[in-house]
Amino acid sequence: MAGMATTAGGNGSTRHWTFLTNHAHVLLAIARNPTARLRDVAAEVGVTERAAQAIVADLEAGGYLRRTRVGRRNEYTVNPTGHFRHPAEADRQVGDLLALFTAAPAEPRS
Repeated sequence: MAGMATTAGGNGSTRHWTFLTNHAHVLLAIARNPTARLRDVAAEVGVTERAAQAIVADLEAGGYLRRTRVGRRNEYTVNPTGHFRHPAEADRQVGDLLALFTAAPAEPRS
């Protein structure tokens, strides 16, 4: 992942972290391209294909997306009305996050 935030650890090591979890990154990747192969989603997010499969299974079990078989491929439908799981954001829908990161960029103001 390009531009990942870093902090210096106590022993001189560098720790990498991001604000969004891998679950959020996978959901966003699928929202952007609902017919993407998991191999491509994994590469975009920076996880293994097996991890991407596990995350998709979690998201599907949680009701955040639905997988439909279309020929030899999967097509995903994201549920934007699902609520965040953490109590601090439980009153918000994941569609708010999706809109923030998948919306077309605004035209530059003159």
